[in-house]
Amino acid sequence: MKKIIILLTVVILATSCSTKKIQITELRDKIAGAWIGQMVGNMYGLPHENKYIEEPGDQSLWPYGYSKSLDKLELYEGAFSDDDTDVEYLYLIMMEKYGYEPTYQDLREGWMYHMRDRIWLANRAALGLMHHGFVPPHTGSKVSNPHWYQIDPQLINEIWAYTAPGMPEYAAEKSAWAARITSDDWAIVPTIHYGVMYAMAFFETDIEKIIIDAIDFLPEGDRYRETVEEAVNLYHQYPDDWQKARQIIAQKYYTDENEMTKTIWNANLNGACGILSMLYGKGDLQLTMDLGCAMGFDADNQTATVGGILGVMYGAASLPDHLTMPIEGWSKPFNDRYINITRHDMPDASIEDIIDRTVQMAIEVVCAKGGKLIGEGKGQYLVINKNARFEAPIEYSRGPMPALEVGVPVETGFGVLPYPGKYLVLESGILPEGLTFEKGILKGTPSKPGKYPVKLQLYDENTGMAETTDDMSVEFIVRTANIAPSADTIYASVREVNTEVLFNCWITFGRPMYAMTVDVINDGIVSGEGSVFYSLAERSNAPKSDYFGYGWDEKKHIDMVAFHTGCMEEFGGWYNAGTLKVQYVDGNEKWRNVRNFRSTPSLPKTDIVFFQPHFVEFVFEFDPVATKGIRIIGDNKVQDHWNKYTKNVSSFISITELSVYQVK
Repeated sequence: MKKIIILLTVVILATSCSTKKIQITELRDKIAGAWIGQMVGNMYGLPHENKYIEEPGDQSLWPYGYSKSLDKLELYEGAFSDDDTDVEYLYLIMMEKYGYEPTYQDLREGWMYHMRDRIWLANRAALGLMHHGFVPPHTGSKVSNPHWYQIDPQLINEIWAYTAPGMPEYAAEKSAWAARITSDDWAIVPTIHYGVMYAMAFFETDIEKIIIDAIDFLPEGDRYRETVEEAVNLYHQYPDDWQKARQIIAQKYYTDENEMTKTIWNANLNGACGILSMLYGKGDLQLTMDLGCAMGFDADNQTATVGGILGVMYGAASLPDHLTMPIEGWSKPFNDRYINITRHDMPDASIEDIIDRTVQMAIEVVCAKGGKLIGEGKGQYLVINKNARFEAPIEYSRGPMPALEVGVPVETGFGVLPYPGKYLVLESGILPEGLTFEKGILKGTPSKPGKYPVKLQLYDENTGMAETTDDMSVEFIVRTANIAPSADTIYASVREVNTEVLFNCWITFGRPMYAMTVDVINDGIVSGEGSVFYSLAERSNAPKSDYFGYGWDEKKHIDMVAFHTGCMEEFGGWYNAGTLKVQYVDGNEKWRNVRNFRSTPSLPKTDIVFFQPHFVEFVFEFDPVATKGIRIIGDNKVQDHWNKYTKNVSSFISITELSVYQVK
């Protein structure tokens, strides 16, 4: 009998160690705190966004208050949407439509339909790649998204964590998965850290403990992990001097940051600013908001994120009225109104309704991951499996096609995420001669040019059976040797970038990205330092056409050109839709349009900024021409932009490479 009692005791203790409990009424109050705390931080921080760079904000002006945001709060008679809350609202809708664990393809669909304006940096780059046909995580990959290191995932993914209350491992893994839609490498790690903190905040009210405990979920040796540890150490070294801690962080991670990733929106830098604001804020929402603004850089994003964490810790009912009801006459936080001003076809909503829907989603997640809902009415509570894990849905992932060239060896993973024991195999069709495709690896040396349509299927190594009911259709294009490097002449309307114009613009990439002359378009390098040429000339209001091409002393027989776009700015970098052509020099030394021009993939059907992809290749085919010169030419898009530095800037094209191929 004694052994049985001991065994039962061990079982009970083990069970209690692996689970947590929370009343549904408390869960709702904390999820309400997440939404309302984010809204507080977003609108409180907006007037300070990108405002304090070289120096922090002025502490003597605290409390800052809602400042310019107050007018919009009055105008909309409630909270208004911004990118710190509206993508999470979109994700809630996607979870309701597809289930609590939507796929990358599901979220891509939501992005492409609802996001048509008010989207920047890594988010905008990801959206352009989605319209180009890419599926995450290729949309956040360093290979194609030059904004991979920016702040974006920190401000749009909190919902994955506050629908996983008390489940830090699950929150970490799901946040990392979602962050890869827009970002890569160390830039996803702040999202993991903040996600874990959200999940922990349901059961912990010591902000420093949450910050430190959440570090354990970050990769060993990661730069952001080391940055957080440094921020905590600075807080203890200078407990009464937040300006000193901020100065050291800003010096190291902004002033001295690697020039390729030095921007005011850097994920590591802004993630650290949020940590400092929480540490020096000591759990006080008002103080944390003012600190978050004064830390500077992309201030509204960190105030929104940390506001939500404090909201979860204390619950919405404990948030101060002067922050949640800043307009006289309001009796509920933000007048219970969330007004959509940023996303296409997303309805205005009652904040209470958003909260209730999120609570329901959290219950679904908890119950699906080993928890359960117990009781009825006010006594109802959730039992949470705190050791729950997230397993990414298995799906195809489309990204850039390999640039296959006769005689050039290739070895590349293709078409699917690296799920253990699962890989793509050839379902039907014939591979290019000289290539094999085994376990998702395309390998060999192509020996014959041409087009090779195939179908691929995802298989399970253990069962030998198809993992999905559909297949993946692709067409491999094998080209002849690129003759661009052998050109005797490079044709270009602008041969050298006007650096005075360039560096006075509101550019969004590290300065080493930009090449100074057009000579880089045939060096074989399509990304990285010095790879991107902007045809920026003098300041001018006049639209212009831009062309890029090559000339040879002897005739070449050409039927294919490949145009590799560079990184785009919000104020331009691409051609007007429908104007891009390929031209050749005829026997009378006149430029003529090629016949039967076609593009793979298709060129964007619109010149709207949000549809333009960075760092992608378009392959142009046409009837063969015998010529001494070939070029692409089109009318530049003149893009209106809000920033004073980019007004009256000449239109331009962004290009990394132009390749040319002779007849097969």
